Amino acid sequence: MASRIENESSRLDDAARAGWLYYVAGNTQDEIARKLGVSRQSAQRLVSLAVSERLIKVRLDHPIAHCMELSARLTDTFGLKNCEVVPSDSDTPSSIVGIAQAGAAEMERHLKSPHPKIIAIGTGRALRACVEQLPPMDCPQHSIVSLLGNMMSDGSATAYNVVIRVAERANAKHYPMPLPVYARSVEEKHILHNQEPVHNILELARQADVTFVGVGNMDMNAPLLVDGFLTRDDIRAFNRVGAVGEITSWVYDADGNVIRGLVNDRVNSAPLAVASPNPIYGIAAGEAKVEAIRGAMTGKLINCLITNEHTAELLLKR
Repeated sequence: MASRIENESSRLDDAARAGWLYYVAGNTQDEIARKLGVSRQSAQRLVSLAVSERLIKVRLDHPIAHCMELSARLTDTFGLKNCEVVPSDSDTPSSIVGIAQAGAAEMERHLKSPHPKIIAIGTGRALRACVEQLPPMDCPQHSIVSLLGNMMSDGSATAYNVVIRVAERANAKHYPMPLPVYARSVEEKHILHNQEPVHNILELARQADVTFVGVGNMDMNAPLLVDGFLTRDDIRAFNRVGAVGEITSWVYDADGNVIRGLVNDRVNSAPLAVASPNPIYGIAAGEAKVEAIRGAMTGKLINCLITNEHTAELLLKR
């Protein structure tokens, strides 16, 4: 009897994987067959099973056993409040398609609350992908608050600021931070932060009921470098003092300690909360981000994680 139940569970696991690869990752049945090691006919049957068993709705709605196991281990290892691990595509293990859908689902859950919430939002490609998955909603009771400046040093808008996009999707009041990501000096930062609108936004961010942030790596492919906020010399200087990652432009080391000095002194972002009693979701995946994600969890800069299978396995290796 137990063996029959286990076989049925395994069959549904395979069907869920096939459904995810087909409907979410956009794989053909031939590609699914190759990735799962089955015939094309078997792949077709698994996709059909995913539909007939109602595993596929708008999002994948099946608890894949391995993902659940990884989620539980990460939660226990790093003391997380919540962790969701989505399936990986073996050909593109750094893809953010799956985590974008999971992140959107979590955002939607909070936005559906009838009680007013302050929802703080960081920036980055993963968060922007999440927001693109949000359905139109009517949530005027909530306040959407930016954690960091939405301008480049020349006054142009940053490419991946998402607060306005969230507010448009949710029809909610929003508070973009009208500052460049970095001040030109420590003195200028103090002046900017003492302006009443900025002070009010920073206070709202401090009171956030839930926070969503991306997690950036600190190498020569770092988002802060690629997007033009830091130079290669800045990256090298941070690496010399042990930098592994950044959240809302705050650079930190492997223990999750925000690094003192360097351009961190000029970051205009809201201060990072450490060991917050409220959920702070880090949404990120990919080998390049493993050390950054681990450092953020170790230092309690995030207490919830949405990532994929491949990244979760690497996070648990050490």
